[in-house]
Amino acid sequence: MGRTVMVLGAGLGGLVVAETLRKLLPAEDRVVVVERAEQHFFPPSLLWLMVGERRPEQFTRSLGRLAARGVALRYGCVTQIDPARRTVIVDGQSLTADAVVIALGAEYAPETIPGLAEGGLNFYTLAGAIATREALAGFKGGRICILTAAPLYKCPAAPYEAALLVEAYLQKHALRDQTTLDFYAAEPQPMPVVGPAALAIGDLLAARGIAYHPAHQVTTVDAALRQLSFSNGATAEYDLLLYVPPHRAPAVVIDAGMTNAAGWIPVDKHTLQTAFDGVFAIGDVTTIPLAMGKPLPKAGVFAHGQAETVAHNIAQAWTGRGEAQRYQGRGMCFIEAGFGRAGIGKGNFYAEPLPKVDLQPPSRFWHAGKWLYEKYWLYRRF
Repeated sequence: MGRTVMVLGAGLGGLVVAETLRKLLPAEDRVVVVERAEQHFFPPSLLWLMVGERRPEQFTRSLGRLAARGVALRYGCVTQIDPARRTVIVDGQSLTADAVVIALGAEYAPETIPGLAEGGLNFYTLAGAIATREALAGFKGGRICILTAAPLYKCPAAPYEAALLVEAYLQKHALRDQTTLDFYAAEPQPMPVVGPAALAIGDLLAARGIAYHPAHQVTTVDAALRQLSFSNGATAEYDLLLYVPPHRAPAVVIDAGMTNAAGWIPVDKHTLQTAFDGVFAIGDVTTIPLAMGKPLPKAGVFAHGQAETVAHNIAQAWTGRGEAQRYQGRGMCFIEAGFGRAGIGKGNFYAEPLPKVDLQPPSRFWHAGKWLYEKYWLYRRF
């Protein structure tokens, strides 16, 4: 009788681990994906959506297509996890597996900052990106503030990309002279894990007239007055607020006793094994400390690589074929700058004592690379 792998979550990492396992395991073994949403969307495309360069239907796909690849899909909400028994409760039904891969991602918690949800738009969600597009379409000038509401968030380049794309949008629509753009960052500099090389992102903002205010931790938002208040005593007025919300692990993994003091699931940096036998975690729900003292950033490229490692290692352990793999912490991301140009950052984040990351300046070449990758992802996975 075959064995069962249960994958919790069908985001970037969850899809990769499920489809890779289906290819590597014999037909009698089952690969089951548990997901509450019926549609998958490609998260990097939200940035293009918010400035009117994409429509949702261009980068969303039905998860029902997984069935054609031999993956069993169970729609529902995970309400309880017993990692010791590898048992999961989904909408009241108990499911047990021989291996469990937790790919539930991070949840957004704008409510932890008083007034944030009421006072601005969260462009990290599909609905929020659509609302941002509509707000920009009706914008006639004033002050736009882009805010990271906490220093730890996924896709560390994305809010900086958003600022540059919004600035380009304003230029294209003859609104730049009537608008001031301010970026308030909870973090001390762009992409702190990258180190001094990431200061080039700040130079890009400055060259485009975007005022950058690092180390500004927002404490409250007054939606009526359209005012931000920060822990350092500063305040700022705005006409349109676009924000990245605080992140946290889903309550179900916290309740399962799987998270550490920082609130995320600790895993082995090379195998993604949790403290529980046969239970792995990948992507944004995890925390992996680096030699420099900061955690590995939360980004889809890392979830993708971790998913491939976990899938190969489960298949190797069950079939005896091939060699076990070790995740090496390499990653890359495109950095959109607007006007059909993008930069790229890539390197070894596990390098010691500091990550070794190279940043290339914006060009049409790298923008084309991101465009092609979006098409490849949707074609390859669906």
